Amino acid sequence: MIIRVANPIYDSVFKYLMEDERIARTVLSALLKKEVVEVQIRRNEYTNGYRDNISMFRIDFGARVRQDDGSLRLVLIELQKTWLETETLRFRQYLGAQYSNPENMVKEELRPPYGLPMVAVYILGHRVGNIKVPVLYVNHKPCDYEGREVTDGLPDPFVDSLVHESIIVQIPLLHGQINNRLDRVLSVFDQANKEKDNRQLVELDDANYQDDADMQYILHRLVVASVDAQLRQDMNVEDEYFQAIEDRDTAIMSRDKQIKEKDEQLLQK
Repeated sequence: MIIRVANPIYDSVFKYLMEDERIARTVLSALLKKEVVEVQIRRNEYTNGYRDNISMFRIDFGARVRQDDGSLRLVLIELQKTWLETETLRFRQYLGAQYSNPENMVKEELRPPYGLPMVAVYILGHRVGNIKVPVLYVNHKPCDYEGREVTDGLPDPFVDSLVHESIIVQIPLLHGQINNRLDRVLSVFDQANKEKDNRQLVELDDANYQDDADMQYILHRLVVASVDAQLRQDMNVEDEYFQAIEDRDTAIMSRDKQIKEKDEQLLQK
């Protein structure tokens, strides 16, 4: 059965989705490919940055992640979502603020403070260059001078304090394929499924999720969001904002075209 749910590409819907602890654990577990046992939204959550040419949405999570040996590791997850292309400087500035935030330091007796290991997650509504995979994992590997990977003594708090791993999701490349757990979770973001005449709604086949209680829970929350009057109003505001940007960009392109044509005419004369 085809169901119509709110489109989580919208900041307001995304916030409504991720503020649910169970859904946050489900999404982050799929992205990290490890079980997130516990997750908490940290201070300064929901930092929206509406600027002249971008909307950037951020949520900071503190997550306890189960490692391969069964132990739990506290990890700081910086999740950033944007509709439009932006300069990497904006992302770097935000990461820099997190690195320098004293609240992200761990203090233990008999040893200097160290920073929480961090994972940066970018959910992008646009493509990155010519990269053709929908989800890109950028992981650091410690190596010696000869390029051999070093494993003895690692992980180490000092090393983990100074480097971070990244996960980059390119929403335009999802293409409706469900081959693994992450594909299934991200399928709700697939813009190929949005309604033809109303991009605020996404059409999904409920049969693809019948055997998955966590995904059924996500779908239910998105169905609720689709009929929430305040969320619909928030989506309308976002549409108006981005329509204004599109109108401005169209006007600029038209002006540049006219200038180019006049320059060519002058050259011919």
